[in-house]
Order: sequence, then structure tokens, then C-alpha cells
Amino acid sequence: MRIAVNTRLLLKDRLEGIGWFTYETMKRITQGHPEHEFFFLFDRKFDPDFIFSSNIKPVVLKPQSRHPVLWFVWFEISVKKFIRRNKIDLFISPDGYLPLRSNIPMLGVIHDINFFHFPKTIPFLVRWYYNFFFPKFAHKASRLATVSEYSKKDICQNYVVDPGKIDVVYNGANDLYAPLSSREIEKVRSFISQGSSYFVFVGAFNPRKNIPRLLLAFDLFKKKTHSNIKLVIVGEKMYGTSQMMMILQEMEFKDEVIFSGRLQVDKLKNVIGSALAMIYVSYYEGFGIPILEAMKCDVPLVVSNCTSLPEVSGDAAIYVDPFNVESIAEGMVTIYDDEILRKELIVNARIQRKKFSWDGTAKSLYESMMKTVNQ
Repeated sequence: MRIAVNTRLLLKDRLEGIGWFTYETMKRITQGHPEHEFFFLFDRKFDPDFIFSSNIKPVVLKPQSRHPVLWFVWFEISVKKFIRRNKIDLFISPDGYLPLRSNIPMLGVIHDINFFHFPKTIPFLVRWYYNFFFPKFAHKASRLATVSEYSKKDICQNYVVDPGKIDVVYNGANDLYAPLSSREIEKVRSFISQGSSYFVFVGAFNPRKNIPRLLLAFDLFKKKTHSNIKLVIVGEKMYGTSQMMMILQEMEFKDEVIFSGRLQVDKLKNVIGSALAMIYVSYYEGFGIPILEAMKCDVPLVVSNCTSLPEVSGDAAIYVDPFNVESIAEGMVTIYDDEILRKELIVNARIQRKKFSWDGTAKSLYESMMKTVNQ
């Protein structure tokens, strides 16, 4: 088959959740299926490291699609024209966007629909585009894939999609994430937190990640425990961070909060692996890859009790109400005070994490591809 893949989120040193999904699945699928010809569609100069095998032909389509108007142009004109001219048999879109005027078999991956539930947390034009077009993408796609049973149910209910059309394709985590030795942990902590134990959060700074309440809860935790625990926040700004910055300035223990910026995997695995616990209190997630990374590092979890997070975390986490600062703080206090519980959560995580791997993700996605062309 001639298969075109939307790879515009394969950005060197800037992979986020969907970018990693694209990278890990397409690397395995292209290398594992030399019988197919793949066309990787980029919107800018690409890195050669993303051309995983000889059966991939990279193509740069203009314009760069980093704005709602340009998203429309890129998919409805550039991608559509490429598909027609090159007699493509299947189009795969790991970020869910589709050319609505193409009529070939298409598989869209919609990771979540957070913008449907919390539209006001997203800039106006972006949320208009998402909420206008994604229901259309969901119905236009020959098949859909998503990353959790929660997201499948959410899409089915709110977009009125037949559950039989959607395949659940769980995320994985890089095998570089692994437990560290005591000496390695001591070395990382001396670098990142002046030798202190710390909680860690990993994620882009946007409102649904709930960083303002995380900061308030950490301040309350410090008042309750008088401990030397710090909070390390890994990530970079997206939008909607004014409230976060205002709360940070008003915190009593703001000097105990460390912003590391974005970290590449070789450093991130160490920062996660050296944490006392990961605190992940997002109020909406389709999956939540960082919590799986923490599980692979033998780091216990405090996570939200909503959306997909209980499905992914299983018995490996303390659950808190992400809308209640006191609940988040109590979760921090519990994980800090109870070493036996931390060890139990780690043991549970070693079982839970076996459910998720990029090999399994790629296998499931390829099966979904074959359903798309054969249905």
C-alpha cells in the first residue's frame, strides 16, 4: 500500500505527547512492514532522524501549519492535493486532523477532546477551530483510534460516534525510564534541588494541567509538614499562565518551587526517577504519559481521581480531587509521611505498567490501519 502519514508534529527536541506517539508508533510500523510505502508529510524542514527506514519518502508541504487558518489550508489544500496526485491508499493522522474533501480510507487518532469540556481555557480562534472541525473529523474518518477507554467513551457520547468505529490504542513510555540507584538519586538531587527530596510535575503549562492549584496545595503541604521537600516543575509555557505566575508570587514557599524548563529524555528520566513522588493533578487527560514514565521509574503517584487517570494508574496511585486544594495537599502529606504506602504503590506500579508499551501501541495501531482499509 501507499500510506501517507501526517508527521507535522515530529519536531527535533520538541516532541510532546502526540509527537512521541507519532515517533514511537511510526518507527515500529515502518520498520516492521517493508511491504508498504510510506509518505511522511511535514510542514517544514525535517530532521533525518525521523526517516526511520528506506520505505519512507519525506515530503514537505507548504505552508507551515501553526495557526488555525493555516491548519485549514495545509489539510484542505496541500494534503488533499498530495493525496490525489500520488494515489494514496490510506491516510493516517496521529493528531486527528483530516482533509475533509478527500475520500480515501482515513484513520484519525483523537487523543482526547479536552477542548469540548473546557473551551475557555484555550485561545478563542483555536477553540473555535477544534470545536467546529473535530466533530467533522470524527465522522469523516473511516476509523478512529484513541488512547484510553475513557477517551473512547467521551468521543462516542459527545460526538455521537458508533463505539465499533473506535479502537483503543494505549500509549507507552520510553524504555530509558527505569529505576535509579541510591547514588544516582543523590547525584541528581544535588543538581536539581540542592540535595533535598522533591515532588515532581511534568507537563506543558496550560490551564488543564492545574498548576495553580498544585502550587497552592504545595504551599499548604509545607505549612502542614514543615519539611524540606521541594517541588520541581518540568515543562514550558503554552498559554493561560497568568494565574500560575500570580499565585507563585503570592506563595509563602515560592523559593521551594523549582522550574527546570523543558528537559530531553536523557535528563528527564533522571529528574523523574529521583523524585519522592510525582504529583499529577490535571483535571482532564486522555491518557497522561508522565504517570507511566514515573511508574517505570519506581516513583509513586499522587494523581487526579477523574477522566483517564484512574484507568492508567490503577492501584499505583493516591487519588485526589483536582478541584480541591486541600485534597491535593492531603495527598502530598500522605505520600510524604507513609514510606510503607510508597513501597506498596511502587510494587503495584510494577504490575500496572506491564499493560502499556510502545510495541503494544504500534501493534494495535497497525491493526487499526488494516481495519480501516479492509472494512
